[in-house]
Amino acid sequence: MMAAGARRLWAIRLCAAAAALWFAILGAGTALAINPDEVLADPALEARARALSEGLRCMVCQNQSIDESDADLARDLRVLVRQRILAGDTDQQVTDYIVSRYGEFVLLKPRFGARTALLWGTPLILLVAGGIFVLLGTRSRRANATKALTAEEQAALDAVLRRE
Repeated sequence: MMAAGARRLWAIRLCAAAAALWFAILGAGTALAINPDEVLADPALEARARALSEGLRCMVCQNQSIDESDADLARDLRVLVRQRILAGDTDQQVTDYIVSRYGEFVLLKPRFGARTALLWGTPLILLVAGGIFVLLGTRSRRANATKALTAEEQAALDAVLRRE
């Protein structure tokens, strides 16, 4: 017979496992927003369309791919991707076509180029500039702190200290 503490621990673990399974099932059902009428008959072409859709941002939701979004614009983009694939475009041509119509923002993983180099490099540039600023500031304070007083300044300081 199990002790009460062991039974309670077993019940907690069982509830946690059931909750995890429930959330996995619930998440799997809502992960894709593709309608059956959008699916291509050829599984290879559909796989290409799905791979491309996963890398394109829904312009309405903005942090979801068009594969996951229920928005009308996302549906239109999914259909457009499939039309371009059926027309014989390569994956790169499909992506370039979508980017030419909606801009680089439509890509969930933006391309590294001249426009994005500054965006990606700015934090590093600011970090280096801040480090140089702090380094120069501490050096100048050290240099000022180690200066000795002239004889005149020392005499004036001694006079002030004697008065108190």
